Amino acid sequence: MICAKNLSKSFGDITAVAEVSLQVQQGDIFGLVGPDGAGKTTLIRMICGLITPDSGGLKVTHGGTSFGYMPQKFSLYGDLTVMENINFYGAMYGLDRKTITERADEILQITNLFRFKDRFADALSGGMKQKLALTCALLPRPLLLVLDEPTFGVDPESRKEFWKILYQLNQRGMTILVSTPYMDEAELCKKVGFMNNGRLSAVDTPRNLKNRYPYQILELKCASREPEIFHGLPQVLDSSFYGDKYRLVVREARAAEAAVRQFLQDQKITLYQLVECKPTMEDVFVALAEKEVVEWNL
Repeated sequence: MICAKNLSKSFGDITAVAEVSLQVQQGDIFGLVGPDGAGKTTLIRMICGLITPDSGGLKVTHGGTSFGYMPQKFSLYGDLTVMENINFYGAMYGLDRKTITERADEILQITNLFRFKDRFADALSGGMKQKLALTCALLPRPLLLVLDEPTFGVDPESRKEFWKILYQLNQRGMTILVSTPYMDEAELCKKVGFMNNGRLSAVDTPRNLKNRYPYQILELKCASREPEIFHGLPQVLDSSFYGDKYRLVVREARAAEAAVRQFLQDQKITLYQLVECKPTMEDVFVALAEKEVVEWNL
């Protein structure tokens, strides 16, 4: 559905996207993940034809239908009702009123907005606003849906509901390209592309990316709550403290485990639990963002 080769875009002296190549196949849920300023939005806008690339090639096919696009920021009209916004955007897609009404009723059932048809957009919650924007993007019944951080700033429960809708749409045959800052959402994608400093540093399935993670992870509980207690330990590459647990990135789990046990014993700190666990997409993202790994491209 999307084939990009060596796409580049600069704004003055700032290179937003640098020679990015990617392919999104029919039926994919392809997630673009990266820190703020990584170039995700610029890449998506080039794919949607809103920005002209400085160089590179781009081919987008969507089965002869309009593709749906949902921008990062809510761009509908707050002083119009849900249905008035839908009618307005449906008309922009060239749909007649009868078709808009029929499709709106169907989509509003999917997005759980049907009983809010007469509510002003400004009176909707953040999650409901995003569902309204999605409803408008779905009016032309696109086979390709492009979403730029659609759940940014939305509460966790609304994010879960939103992704349930995306899965329903994907199961009905829709191809989805979505950017997200959330690693739990990256786990839900069929393929993930990590962007940093305008470049695509890795593309693969979440499972394969985690399998290719070059380090090991230890998780432990102890009597300390000092966040940086393990930072000086040579066997520990990185450490973080979440809630009541430490998460340690190490090169070799057994050697690091022995060193941690000895360190805590020397410090007279009680160890409650120490286990090796599997890496998460968060671990993968941190390694890529910090350029710890440079040869992950396929």
